[in-house]
Amino acid sequence: MAAKQSKGGMLAWLGIAFIVILLDQFTKVLIVGFFQLGDSHRVLSFFNVVRVHNTGAAFSFLAHAGGWQRWFFVGLGMVATGFIVWMLRQHGHQRLFAWALSLILGGALGNVIDRLVHGHVVDFLDFHWSFLAPMFPGGHFPAFNIADCGISIGAALLILDELRRVRRS
Repeated sequence: MAAKQSKGGMLAWLGIAFIVILLDQFTKVLIVGFFQLGDSHRVLSFFNVVRVHNTGAAFSFLAHAGGWQRWFFVGLGMVATGFIVWMLRQHGHQRLFAWALSLILGGALGNVIDRLVHGHVVDFLDFHWSFLAPMFPGGHFPAFNIADCGISIGAALLILDELRRVRRS
């Protein structure tokens, strides 16, 4: 009976990751279909929808490394996937922790899919504020996507989970 519950719990966590992947890939298909590389559409005074290709990782880390980074980040994403699935099997009963891992898993795989299909990650969310100008050109935070949101929210939940765990002990 416990194994069946564990399997059902695992499917729920993988389902969350799958939803992140679906949302991520659907939005990227729309961007690739309606925007040319470099296009930008103003939505709000502080937000644009753009089309940017990132061959690197966060903040374009290693973007100009010559091409090897594509396979490095695919491999890293696959290793992370294996580790996260293992962690979900071990700790799927810890709801906040499992939510965090599921969001990170979905985000990581969403970006791995991009690297395999396109050779780069498609980013399209562009937020900009003048107070960011000292750190980012024109105050534009680096463009990102739904997969990146999943990874970031998941990371924030991991921190929250750890703070709660420390506070309890």
